[in-house]
Amino acid sequence: MTRPPGPPAPPRPLRPTRRRTVLALVPALAAASLLTTAGCSAVEGATSGAAPKGDAAASASPVAGQLPSPSPSVTVAPTLTEAQVKSALISNKDLGKGWKPTQGGATWRDALLKGKTDNADCQRLLDGLYAEDLLGEPAGARAVRGLDDKDDGAQVRYQVGAYDRTALDASLAWLREVPGKCGQFTATDVKGGELTVLVTATPLPGVGEARESLRLKVYGESGGSSAVLTLDFAAVRVGDSALSLTNGGLDGVSANSTRQAAQLGTQRLQDVLAGKKPAARPANQEADAQG
Repeated sequence: MTRPPGPPAPPRPLRPTRRRTVLALVPALAAASLLTTAGCSAVEGATSGAAPKGDAAASASPVAGQLPSPSPSVTVAPTLTEAQVKSALISNKDLGKGWKPTQGGATWRDALLKGKTDNADCQRLLDGLYAEDLLGEPAGARAVRGLDDKDDGAQVRYQVGAYDRTALDASLAWLREVPGKCGQFTATDVKGGELTVLVTATPLPGVGEARESLRLKVYGESGGSSAVLTLDFAAVRVGDSALSLTNGGLDGVSANSTRQAAQLGTQRLQDVLAGKKPAARPANQEADAQG
């Protein structure tokens, strides 16, 4: 006997299908979230004026933030101004009675300082004395004053300048060696005559931070007659500034005048550099006697 068919079995739950559906929705939702975030970021960047992507990445880089900014170039101002170098000059009153502002360059300068020699150091000495630049060219301001001794015809050429420190020290070191290199030498003057030059180191008071002093005896002709020039040179460094002077004459010169000029001049220079006003002079001494 055949049994009649029973009711159909209920459908089995579609669990695997639901899991696949849920799993499929996760990437879609994540993608939507990323798109939304990106869109918001783009809007924020547009509304806040943010830099383009490359600049934003550079500013956010920790390495970029640690890089030091370039240092500005350093410019060192000259040690002295024009007004200061003039106020640091000595006057005829500093040297005492008998001195006055110069009336012009001494005639013996061309006759006894302008010469040619084969020794490079000796040539540098003559050229520097004649051009008044034995310390080299100043890096800043410079002032010069000439003074004449009415009694014996001596002439002082005094100057103050702001220099490059390294070059200034090199010039002073070279001057220290001159007596050993040019203790005695000959040169040819502008007329073809012979000059005989003797050079010795001379003492200078312990002024300034560095100093050198020389005495020259130059034998030759001046004004058509035999002549002997005595010439003192002194230089004193104070910081990056320096004073230098020549004191020369055909009838000899006073070493005391050379030392006095160096001492008083150094004090004036130190006062000026310290911001002090040097001792006042009579009004008729303030004229700048240059020549």
